[in-house]
Amino acid sequence: MERLNLALGAMFFGTRQDERTSFNLLDRFVDAGGTMIDTANCYCFWEGPIGTGGASERVIGAWLAARPGMRDRVFISTKVGAEPTAAGQWPRHREGLSADTIRSGCQTSLRRLRTDHIDLYWAHMEDRSVPLVETVGALAGLVEAGSVLQLGASNHPVWRVEQARRLAAAADGRAAYRALQLHHTYLSARPDIRLDPNHRFGTATDETLDYAATEGLALWAYRTLLSGAYTRADRPLPDSYDHPGTARRLAALDDVAGEIGVSRNQVVLAWLTGGRPAVTPIVGVSSPDQLDEAIAGVSLRLTDAQRDRLDAAG
Repeated sequence: MERLNLALGAMFFGTRQDERTSFNLLDRFVDAGGTMIDTANCYCFWEGPIGTGGASERVIGAWLAARPGMRDRVFISTKVGAEPTAAGQWPRHREGLSADTIRSGCQTSLRRLRTDHIDLYWAHMEDRSVPLVETVGALAGLVEAGSVLQLGASNHPVWRVEQARRLAAAADGRAAYRALQLHHTYLSARPDIRLDPNHRFGTATDETLDYAATEGLALWAYRTLLSGAYTRADRPLPDSYDHPGTARRLAALDDVAGEIGVSRNQVVLAWLTGGRPAVTPIVGVSSPDQLDEAIAGVSLRLTDAQRDRLDAAG
């Protein structure tokens, strides 16, 4: 079975989605050839009763424990840096990326996930209150200890990622960031709008895409389907997408989707996975039908002519 270039977003496991629903989605995902599961130590603090995270990691850990041998089949991605330290005061009070926080955060995630290693460990939000060399050294130390296999940066500006990679290289080639995680989708918001006030550098740009492709970094994308806005009348696009380019892109999207006989969502996912660099979409689902649609989308291959039409719009 071909490996799917799709990460199952586990943000709401253990909060909006109970353990049974989460287990069913994980089972269906793996049965279809899925391997990558994305979570964070802070998920989903805004949904839980006490204002802290950990629920998602605990559910994944329980699922792994209930499925002997499953750990060898899946790729676990989790994050550190954004867990609240005081309920109701995020992001001003969050754990950050000090060496002690990174080390203790990793150990806590390992216990919750019931595993001895994390395949891809992300610095969730940049932390300029801590010297970058300290963060780089602590993350590299986790790789050297075998607790983490690869490192990534989520919601970081390109220049900070490059600076961190140079510091790692200068320190006898210690482990460095090999992946980026940002918001990315087919539609583009107005450039004067910050889509997420808490993530100033949380959106992929042409510069980000060029940097990732040139440096050989993996690019994982979240909020790829705009919370259902591509296909659901009850989920209108945010005002930030209210500009003429959106209408042109949606028209191109409808043209290609109609030609193939698939949904807008599936074309968006095919466009992402077939680009340069080939993006790994992170898709959170709440039902088997949504999961099946996402799997079909990343399995779809656009023709060069279809991609050219999509790229030319806007």
